[in-house]
Amino acid sequence: MNIQNDAFAALRYRDFSIVTINQFCLTLAILIQEIIVAYSLYQITKDPLTLGLIGLAEAIPFIALSLWGGYFADRFNKQIIMKICLFFSVPLPLVLWLLFHLHGLGHISVSFLSWGIYAVIFGLGTIRGFYNPSATSLKPFLIPRELYANGATWTTIGWQSGVIIGPMLGGFMLAYLGRETSLFSVAALLAICFILINLLHKRSFPKIETDNILESLGEGFRFIWKTKIVLWAISLDLASVLFGGVIALLPIFAEDILKVGPEGLGYLRAAPSIGALITMIALTRFPPTQHAWRNMLLAVAGFGIFTILFAFSNNMWLSLFALAMTGACDSISVVVRQTILQIFPPENMRGRVAAVNGMFVSSSNELGAFESGLAAKYLGTITATIFGGCMTLVVVTFCWLKTNDLFKVDITKSSED
Repeated sequence: MNIQNDAFAALRYRDFSIVTINQFCLTLAILIQEIIVAYSLYQITKDPLTLGLIGLAEAIPFIALSLWGGYFADRFNKQIIMKICLFFSVPLPLVLWLLFHLHGLGHISVSFLSWGIYAVIFGLGTIRGFYNPSATSLKPFLIPRELYANGATWTTIGWQSGVIIGPMLGGFMLAYLGRETSLFSVAALLAICFILINLLHKRSFPKIETDNILESLGEGFRFIWKTKIVLWAISLDLASVLFGGVIALLPIFAEDILKVGPEGLGYLRAAPSIGALITMIALTRFPPTQHAWRNMLLAVAGFGIFTILFAFSNNMWLSLFALAMTGACDSISVVVRQTILQIFPPENMRGRVAAVNGMFVSSSNELGAFESGLAAKYLGTITATIFGGCMTLVVVTFCWLKTNDLFKVDITKSSED
């Protein structure tokens, strides 16, 4: 069978399959924990800003350390870095359980509970700052170059599957099993991730030529700055997620607007990924790499439009549909961006490019959560969501007018060179 026509081609490589399963389990653990912490803390405080501060607590160390994580990913063994990060992540949900348990017994105040949670999330952001560049830059070494687009699709499917199941499972577990069992389950999933990474074959990687860390990090920035399609892809995703993300506000929609409780929150949080997963399955056969930049702009515009629709909805089914469509649009953008980031950087620079991408794009989720929480506190939840969707459309319009030459770039041909 021609591997270009084999939808499962990337999964036929053992280590790529292990990494994809690991990503699924890791996403599952993080999302279960997110549902538990966000819903429980909002129930206790009734303050939208606490949801934003959770995002900020994770964003600060992640932004500060991502570039260093990229340097370490290119300087040392990526798989060893991933093992160390996963090892230190296992105790974090147990610390969260202890904080909620002590608050329930009346031994600590709401303020101490909140700041304790922010400290744990800060630790998670620190781990992510080192883990993500190594994990992202490892994948191109596991499959042939001609399978990068297929691999990016399966990577996103693994991630989106976790984002679908994790929130629904988290909402169910919180409603029927309680925080203790749920957080212990998160720790068990993280332990499984640690075991999976230890199953990978040992391998060596190209090393950076300089020992000067600042010069090395500067090379990553300079590459992105001079490679226009990489620069604009990162910038577009950064701006759209920063303004258009509504995920951080879902506990408020579930508790106060739609009144559907923790189970409903699980469904709302999973809806974008259900739409994304259906779209990703279609993209294994019909990749969006032809007319890639046009497809990315249209997808981000759709993301903004359906975010606005969600803000106006007071019906659970319409809200689920709107969120599912934001996920469908976002998945197209993700595949295009991941393919660009795997094709254009040289092998010995992928860690640093992944780190810069992670610093701006991945952290935009957390910074977007802070922006959403802050806007919801002072503008109101619905107004803040409408504002975010409108700003996304403004960003798309600006990019469309400024990047006419990128419409001619064919990343399908680039991946075959």
